[in-house]
Amino acid sequence: MAPNVRAMNQITPFTIDIAQTDLDDLRARLDRTRFAPAVPGDSWDYGTPAAYLQDMVERWKDFDWRAVEARLDAYDGFVTDIDGQRIHFLHVRSKHADATPLLLAHAYPGSQLDFLDMIEPLVDPEAHGGTADQAFHLVIPSMPGFGFSAPVVDTGWTMKRVAAAYDVLMGRLGYDEYGIHGSDAGALVGRELAVANPEGFRGAHVLHLFSFPSGDPAEFEGFGPKEYAALEHMQWFQSVGGYNQMNGTRPQTVAAGLADSPVAVLAYSELFESFGNGTSLVSPEQVLAQATLYWLTNTYGSAARYHYEEQHAGAEPVVSTGRIGVAVFKDDFQTIRSLAERDNAGIAHWSEFPRGGHFAAMEVPEDVVADLRVFFS
Repeated sequence: MAPNVRAMNQITPFTIDIAQTDLDDLRARLDRTRFAPAVPGDSWDYGTPAAYLQDMVERWKDFDWRAVEARLDAYDGFVTDIDGQRIHFLHVRSKHADATPLLLAHAYPGSQLDFLDMIEPLVDPEAHGGTADQAFHLVIPSMPGFGFSAPVVDTGWTMKRVAAAYDVLMGRLGYDEYGIHGSDAGALVGRELAVANPEGFRGAHVLHLFSFPSGDPAEFEGFGPKEYAALEHMQWFQSVGGYNQMNGTRPQTVAAGLADSPVAVLAYSELFESFGNGTSLVSPEQVLAQATLYWLTNTYGSAARYHYEEQHAGAEPVVSTGRIGVAVFKDDFQTIRSLAERDNAGIAHWSEFPRGGHFAAMEVPEDVVADLRVFFS
């Protein structure tokens, strides 16, 4: 029997409506929280401090998830099956018919919530300091295994596979050309699209190009204080980012605790706080919104598996030739330009900003919007 192509391509409206019993259960679990004993001094040096968690749990008890839900449901949501996987996405069209189609790819640990403060300025630029020719049609998916793009039905979801699925999604929505913006995991997806460079691809605007020294001493010949400071930042991140190792080797062990304890989800989300180094501009309410979404969808464990899949994919390094724009924020991973250009031949735009960190879309959304307007103009 031939496959039902129409059913395979079906796009179904989707409204977020979390059961009140799930919210009541979350509150009950928060009321019963058993905190780990604090390390003497209770600093961030050993990981998420007890005092931070105690304060955030009290905030969480009064957190208004319904307000977050309403913000998401204010935009048209849909689900569709691609490569055997349900993918949930928001589709927000500008009133300007000739607006640029743009896919927004979220971070880890992040979600569609990363972009809430960017949606209106992108689709309606005239109301937010821009001009009509800077308008975008937006497609904002949840990566497979994140949010409402769950559960994951099989293994092997690498960033390359996600990129291929997103290309299918944009075509299914009728866009014969489009661009992508991404941060962290989303930046990796964006680069994979730049590598594939499908017909109609207008470029990847990313906040990170993860290019590292190869060991060749010649790569350091042009380095100055700026580049060495970037290397120091990489070393610092490696010293505190233990979740990379856990997710890359034992994701299901981590998932057991994250599925059973909302406070484990909160503690494991310490990247939102930049591991306590004092630079993060993400608000407590934004952190709690993300943690609540992960908790209610029980997706932190499946999200964590991407590190494992990437580390076990056996992919060989490849130079990207697609069009790429890079925006580097002061307190974020510092992409080193010479290394980035070694790995990416199509860098057409480079900007640096004096404020903002790893979650710039939430911290300084106006700066990200402004850079997107420039890159896709």
